[in-house]
Amino acid sequence: MVLRHFEILVEEPSMEAALRAVLPKMIGEMSFKITQYTDKRTFLERLPNRLRGYARSLPSSHRIIVVIDRDNDDCHELKSWIETMARNAGLRISEDQRGPAQIIVRIAIEELEAWYFGDWEAVRAAYPKANKPPQHCRAPDAVQGGTWEAFERSMRKSGYFSSGLRKIEAATKIAPHIDPARNTSPSFQALRRAMTRV
Repeated sequence: MVLRHFEILVEEPSMEAALRAVLPKMIGEMSFKITQYTDKRTFLERLPNRLRGYARSLPSSHRIIVVIDRDNDDCHELKSWIETMARNAGLRISEDQRGPAQIIVRIAIEELEAWYFGDWEAVRAAYPKANKPPQHCRAPDAVQGGTWEAFERSMRKSGYFSSGLRKIEAATKIAPHIDPARNTSPSFQALRRAMTRV
């Protein structure tokens, strides 16, 4: 069986914008479709029905990737909860005698903006006046108290987003410059490994 397509489910428009630019660097010419749900609560409410639909009709050459922010949740509990939803819907979450995993769950820790801290060169390519890499770049997934807020503060100090972080704009401008091999965010690398392994 040859893998031909990814169905990608995300919670918000900025993650969709970022993945549209980054995914081709990871999966080449393989096709993908991204579905986003505007916010995390709506995403989690609608996910069980969506997964049941996939269980009835997912071709064997397709895989589902769920990407969701950890925010203040425990990442292991959140991942386990979504995997339980998938299992209850009738999807394989790991390889077994019937075939490979049909769904892979990945958590952006704490939020998408951690991936920007993981590749500050990409940020500076999009926003040339961005200050030298902040301390968050050393451990992008360890930012406490709000990654997007920390990113917004860093950018404001450089003269950007004085009226507040425009998340979709930032994703659209930064993501095309992200180098998947260079990004130091462990949660980004977990997604990259998952996409390239399957």
